[in-house]
Amino acid sequence: MVPAVFLDKDGTLIPDVPYNVEPSKIILSEFAQEALGKLSDRGFKLIVVSNQSGVARGYFPELALMGVEQRLQELLNPIRLDGFYYCPHHPQGKIDEYRVDCNCRKPEAGMLLKAAKEHGIDLARSWMIGDILNDVEAGRKAGCRSILIDNGNETEWILNEAREPHFRVANLAEAAEIILNGLHKS
Repeated sequence: MVPAVFLDKDGTLIPDVPYNVEPSKIILSEFAQEALGKLSDRGFKLIVVSNQSGVARGYFPELALMGVEQRLQELLNPIRLDGFYYCPHHPQGKIDEYRVDCNCRKPEAGMLLKAAKEHGIDLARSWMIGDILNDVEAGRKAGCRSILIDNGNETEWILNEAREPHFRVANLAEAAEIILNGLHKS
């Protein structure tokens, strides 16, 4: 069993541009390459977990996400993402097959649990990094420690024990430093 760092995509790994699936418009967030390189070098699997309700809403086809994953792999090269998981569902979606309440849409932990099973991940030694509290909650539900990149994207601030991040940081560089230094919050 190996540790992983689960990464939200929009607002964490890349700047948040709503419903952007155009590969040529995707760029990495500041410090992403360096931070993920350090984490990968220390043996962490790197797994993207992303809500993609644009599929359910009819904004883009699910197939478009293959181009997004490919673009991320190109931008991160030589670092490799070990997994790319997404939830195409939304309960108010316009596309019938995706208009469901599911266990994969964050704040649920389904994507993290599936990745853990498929990649032999030790969730207790793993981390979830995201820019909103739904990311934090998904990480906590999966049994991971969580880091909130407090970049202004969280607008609701509904806090409870499940949504309280272990750490708050400004960017991926600070998140990687916390993880690599083995800092823990009780």
